[in-house]
Amino acid sequence: MSTEPDGDDGQRPPRVVALGGGHGLHASLSALRRVTTDVTAVVTVADDGGSSGRLREELGVLPPGDLRMALAALCGDDEWGHTWSQVLQHRFRSEGDLHGHAVGNLLIVALWELLGDSVAGLDWVGQLLGAHGRVLPMSSVPLEIVAEVAGVDPTCPERLVTVRGQVACAGTSGRVRSISLVPPEPPASTQAVKAVREADWVVFGPGSWFTSVLPHLLVPDLAHALITTRAHRLVTLNLSPQRGETDGFRPETYLEVLHEHAPKLGVDVVLADEGTVDDPAALMEATRELGGVLEVDDLSRHDGTPRHDPDRLAAAFERIVGGTDG
Repeated sequence: MSTEPDGDDGQRPPRVVALGGGHGLHASLSALRRVTTDVTAVVTVADDGGSSGRLREELGVLPPGDLRMALAALCGDDEWGHTWSQVLQHRFRSEGDLHGHAVGNLLIVALWELLGDSVAGLDWVGQLLGAHGRVLPMSSVPLEIVAEVAGVDPTCPERLVTVRGQVACAGTSGRVRSISLVPPEPPASTQAVKAVREADWVVFGPGSWFTSVLPHLLVPDLAHALITTRAHRLVTLNLSPQRGETDGFRPETYLEVLHEHAPKLGVDVVLADEGTVDDPAALMEATRELGGVLEVDDLSRHDGTPRHDPDRLAAAFERIVGGTDG
C-alpha cells in the first residue's frame, strides 16, 4: 500500500473528512494520511483543561490542544515532519507559568493573534509542518459541553445530574446519558461545512464518544451538512469503553447513542475491531438499522493498550475508502 497516493493513474485521491478530537482523531488521521492526500480534520473546540483550558480562559481563544494534536498527526514521515511533530507536542516543565503548556498551543494562539483568523492561523501552522492535510475547528467559537449523568449518587443510580465542562464530563464517576452545547446552536466553521459537503467520505471516531465525536452533531449547520452530504459515512468504533463516558458500552451501544443524538443521520459502513465484537449479530443489526454494512478487522496494537494500530487501521481504511473516484 502506497503511503503517498498521488492520482497518477488519472483517478483523484478520495476527499476524506475526519471528525473528532484528542487521541482518537490523532489515530484516525495517522491512518488516513497513508490512504489519501486529501484529508481534512474537523475538530471539537470544547476542551477546558490543561494548557488549552488556561489559554482559553486567559485569552478567550478557541482551545488549541485538539487542533494541535490533529496537525501533529498529519506531519510528514521524513525528518522534517517527525521533528516538527515533536516540537508541536513538546510541553514545558518548570516551576513557573509556562509549566504544562505545549509549544504547539502557544504557536497556534500566536498566529491567531497576529492574523485575527483561526482558520488562517491553522493553515499557516500546517504549511510550516508540511502537513498532509488540513485542520479546521468545528465551530468558530469556544464551546462548553453539558452532560446529563446518571449514577453520580450511588444511592440514587437513576437520578440525573448536570455536569458542565469537557474535563468534568470525561472524568465523571457516573454514566453519561446525553450531552448539549453552550452556547446552544453555535455557529459552525464555514470551511468545515464546505469540506463536509465536498467530501467523498466522512469518518466518525474513534474517540471519546460524548466529548469528541457527538458534539459535531449538535452544531446545526455542521449537523445539517453531515446529514445531507452526498459523502459516504464511516463510523470507526472504539476498542474499549471509557470510565464514566461510556462505561459498560457494548459495540452496538455507540451506534444506538449516535442515533439518539442524530436520528436523521445515516451510516454506510461501521468498522469494528474483531477483538471487541462478542455479539456479531447484535452489532450487525444495529449497523443495519442505520442503513450501513459492518466491517470487522484486526485493528489493535496488541500491546495491552486500547489503541488502534495505525498500519492496520490504514489497511482497513484503504479497503473501504481507497477506491473512491468521486
